[in-house]
Formats: sequence, C-alpha cells, structure tokens
Amino acid sequence: MKKSMIAILITSSLALSATAASSHNHLSKVGNNGGKQATEATIKANKKVEATLDFTDVKAFENNNKGLITPLDKETGDIIRNSFNFIATDTTTAQNSPDSVNPSLWRQAVLNQAAGGLYEVRKGDIYQVRGTDLASMTFIRSDHGWIIYDVILTKEAAKKTLEFFLDNVPEGGDLPIVAMIYSHSHVDHFGGSRAVKSLFPDVKIYGSKNITKEIVDESVLAGNAMSRRAAYQYGATLSRSEHGIVDAALAKGLSSGEITYALPDHELNHESEFETLNIDGLEMIFMDASGTEAASEMVTYIPSMKALWTAELTYQGMHNLYTLRGAKVRDGLKWSKTINKMLMNWGQEAEVSFSAHSSPIFGNDDIKSFLKMQRDAYGFTHNQTLRLLNDGVVLQDMGDKIYTVMPDSIQKSWHTNGYHGTYSHNARAVYNMYIGYFDMNPANLNPLPIKAESAKFVEYMGGADKIVDRATTDFDKGEYRFVATALNKVIQVEPENKEARALLADSLEQLGYQSEGAGWRNIYLTGAQELRVGIMSGALKSASLDVLANMTVENLLDYMAVKVDALKAQNTPFTLNVVLEDTHKTFFVEMSNGNLNNIVVDKAIKGADATLTIKRTDVSNIILQKTTLKSLLSNEKASLKGDKEVINKLTSSLVTFDPKFEIVPLPKKGGEVNANLYKH
Repeated sequence: MKKSMIAILITSSLALSATAASSHNHLSKVGNNGGKQATEATIKANKKVEATLDFTDVKAFENNNKGLITPLDKETGDIIRNSFNFIATDTTTAQNSPDSVNPSLWRQAVLNQAAGGLYEVRKGDIYQVRGTDLASMTFIRSDHGWIIYDVILTKEAAKKTLEFFLDNVPEGGDLPIVAMIYSHSHVDHFGGSRAVKSLFPDVKIYGSKNITKEIVDESVLAGNAMSRRAAYQYGATLSRSEHGIVDAALAKGLSSGEITYALPDHELNHESEFETLNIDGLEMIFMDASGTEAASEMVTYIPSMKALWTAELTYQGMHNLYTLRGAKVRDGLKWSKTINKMLMNWGQEAEVSFSAHSSPIFGNDDIKSFLKMQRDAYGFTHNQTLRLLNDGVVLQDMGDKIYTVMPDSIQKSWHTNGYHGTYSHNARAVYNMYIGYFDMNPANLNPLPIKAESAKFVEYMGGADKIVDRATTDFDKGEYRFVATALNKVIQVEPENKEARALLADSLEQLGYQSEGAGWRNIYLTGAQELRVGIMSGALKSASLDVLANMTVENLLDYMAVKVDALKAQNTPFTLNVVLEDTHKTFFVEMSNGNLNNIVVDKAIKGADATLTIKRTDVSNIILQKTTLKSLLSNEKASLKGDKEVINKLTSSLVTFDPKFEIVPLPKKGGEVNANLYKH
C-alpha cells in the first residue's frame, strides 16, 4: 500500500474539486448516529486510498484467529466489543469500508473486532483474553498457578476478564493467580489491579523501573488536561457507528469503571538493563525499555517457552512518539534501538512474540521480519525527520513532507500504518524533541494570543460574512483543511455565528471521515460534536483516588504546587515542616513569590512558621477521603505546632481544575443541536 497516499487526508483540498451536496447548510441534517453523510470529495479521497491497499495480505487475521478456545460470552463481550457489532469480522468486510471511514482504518477496525475471546498463544502455558479492553490480559503458567501480564484499564473489566479466563481455560482454572506484572506506566496496563488483588490477596506484584513515579508524572501533574484531551483522542462521547468511533487503533476502545493501582512489591531493572527473576519456578529475563513507548517500561523473554513479550513497543500499526492526549515526547531512536536489542538478543530463537495489544506473531522467520519492520519504521521516522529539518524543513511542513520520503517497503506493510501514531504527528514530535516548536521564522516568534490573532485575521479578510461565503465555496470543493483553519478564526471571534459554527463542524467531520489515524478521526469528530452540542460526559479520569493515594509525599507537594494560584499566594508566604512520624521523613515546605517549594531535610527546620506531624498512611487516607486533616488534628492523630494559619494560607491558594475546559468554542445555551443524536 502507498502510505504517501494516506496524505490524501491532508492534501485532498489540493487534489479534489468535486461539488459536495449542500449538507453543511443546516445542522439539523446530523443523523441519528451523530454524523452527516460523507461528501463526494471524501468518497473520492477514500477511494484513492483504497486503491493502494493490499487486501490479499490477511496474515494478521490468520494470527488473530489462531488458538481461539472460546469466544467472549455476552457478559464479557458487553464490556466493549458488542457495542461495535455493526462491524463484521471477516476479511471480506475489511475490503468494504463505509464511505465515512478511511479504508485502511476500517480494515484495522475489522481486525480488532475479530479479536474477541480466550486464545491459546502457546500450547498449555500462555493464554490471552482479547476484546474486553484497550489492552489484552495475558496469562502465563507457572509452577503453582498463573502469572498475569498487564491487568487492563478498570477494576470492573479486569474482574470479568479474569473470571472468564478461569471459567474457560482448558486446564488450571482452579489454580490461583500467583503474580501480576505491569509492563509499563500507562493506565490501561495497571488500572484493573485491585480486581486481581481482591480475588487473590497473596498475589506478588512486579512493575517496571520507577513505574509509580512515572504514573504520577503522567497521570497526575497534567492529569486534568490529559483526561479532557483523552476524551477527544478516544472518542469517549461519540456514537459507535460508521459516523462515529469505529476503533481505537490498539483495540476497540476503553472500558468504563474505576481505575485502581496496587503498589508493586518489586520494581525491576534498577541495577542494570537486564534482570533475570524466577517467578514461581519460571525464569523470566526482563530488559528495561524505559523512555520508549512509556517513561517506565520493560520487555520480557521466557527462555523455556521461547516466548518474547514486547510490552507495547510493537503492535499491528505505528505507535505514538507524541500521543495526542498529551504526554512527554518519546525517543524514536531509542525505541528503534530497543526493538533491535530484542531482535539481537532473542530474535534468533523466539518462536512466539506477543504483546499488550494485537495478535501474537508465530514462527521465528515471521517474528524476525516483523521486528525488523517495526524497528525500521521508528528509525525511519526519527532519522528522516532529522535529515529534513537539517535541510530546513520546518515544523508545520514536516507532517506532510515525511510521507514523500517513505520507502516502498514501509509504505506497503500493514503493521506500520499510522492507526495510533501517524507519521505526520510523529515526525513533528521528533522535530519538537530536538529543536522545539519554533521554526526560526521571526513572524512566528511571538504571535498574538489566539482570540486577538483571530480578530485581526477576520478583520483582514473583510469580516465573518465574507469568510463564511468563501469557506462555503471551498467546502464544496473539498478543501476542508483550510476551511477549518479559516472558520476556527471566525468562531473564536464570533462564537454565536451559527453558520460559521455549522460549516466548521461539517468540515471537521469530513476530515475525520478521511483520517487513517483513529485518534485523528476521533479528535475531528469530537470537535464537530462539541461545536454542535457542547461537552458531553463520558471521559475517564486518569488521576483516580487510588493513583493519588500511592503518590509519594514529595509527589503530592509537587502536585499541590501545580494547583497554586500565584497571584493569591504572593501575599501569603509561609514556611512549614511536614514530619512523617511513621516513615521518619521530613519535608521543608516554603511558599515564596507565589511558588510552593519542597525539599527533603534531615530534621525539622528551626524557625519555620509551623510544623505538621502526621503519619504517611494518614496522608493516603486524606486523599482517599477516608478522613480529613481537621479530624486527625481534633483526634490528636496529627499535630500542628506554630502558626495555625499556615494550612489556611496553603488551602486558600489552591485552585480546582475545570475538568470540562473549552477546546473548541462552545455553543451558547439554546444554540445546541439535540445531544441525543450522539447517545451511544
């Protein structure tokens, strides 16, 4: 397939001049599944993509179907998979995409829909349950029971998945879970941990290097923004239909429920890159992969089984170097080199390779071929972006340019397609990682704030009415990308302009229909949805109470510093000792110049305004809302000596984040379309 043709979704405005139906004139034409029909321009763009795809290559479907023991029953299927039953699972369906879905993404949606049940990965000792969450739950036989590798997103989904496995595994369903392993620091791999812990209290827990710290950094410090943005990326409020979410790239989607986190008993790979452990009689070799797909991550080789666990460094697609929900940019070169280390260390003998997402790879030759192509896709993105930026290609142009230099072998491979991480935004991530967002053009050095810039743009263009007239003409030509750019300026200035709002929503919708990347599709369609009906509920909160309760006190103080309103705090400076009497650790906290600082000290600082003595366990109980500081002080389970106003000075400076902050300008009350159009 030609991945350069995928750029049609970016450049269709230049290539197409078909006349679209006037579907953009009235918001009332939004259908019962939360979307309008694809325009002629979108249909033609998607047909061009379809012509480049090799649907005779069904290897991924064969691997997925191999080893199926039993399909998901209704209860486990209802967690996620059954809400996508409008998608059939045969390879013929993969070739017959709806007009409103990019044909390459549709094929991925069919492939992921086909993954639903208990699978035998290696005869008698490795099994997976797929289709109950964004990640799969993997079970590995040990001497006295089962080791679970990754425990999916929510407690509720994990409980049902675990019970489904124990009820249906051919042998060993009466054995305990003796260990669970978190391969990395992303929430869909540890969030169900309490379900396992509650059923098997003696389970031993293993995590990747510095996993708790990295969970806090990613899920808490910027957690409010990430949760809001994740609702866009994963289409949390979209209908499950050909006009809404069809796939989440890695699997069908996210489960609903409570995100939990049980602390690891042992974090791996602290002393060296490799660490070998015997877990309930099974030798497992762990290799640190932190700084690749996650800030804390590890891969595993099981010599006795010739089985390679690749965590999330590989799946049936291209992953994110920059994830659209927002996270630290990932190192594409390190990612490529880590896959190469797997290949060099175990690639010559591995007989099965399996991961947290997608189907396993079977047979040594196929494993080597798969790993090489995955390695080279990330290496290509890193190296060619640097080559292009060293030739003067700038950030805004890089997303288009990377497709024009892609080798045929990467273009034609299904499993390097940009379903999760597109080459466009990954190349821009590499650019930003090395030289930042600024392209050195002085005109871009200090632009006006968005609304002020938009006002001048609208003024220069002769007013909103002229822009809407020109945008209407360009929409009919299929030039959705610039229409969206221009109309976004209009509604920043005139959010009540219904015609501009309607046309912008329609433009974003068509861009979504053309997108190969699942995240791109969901972001475009969610933007269109919010322009029409406002913010709908449905987003998970990554900074759950269970995650917060496992923060270190230093993490907690850092998080509190993020919530300080500097203008309020500048007039209420203070110093505070925080003494943890059960862990014998002391922090010196200082509010100065509107900034909250903390540092670990050997002993309480003399002359501090106040000293709070409290147990570390009670800090967790406060976060879990099991108690309050006021209650602890009144019951003499904590003490505060010195200036009692210090706590009030701190708490009065803290803000509460808005979990539904505006991303696109929202409609005024009374100007929304019926939100029931988007119910799912």
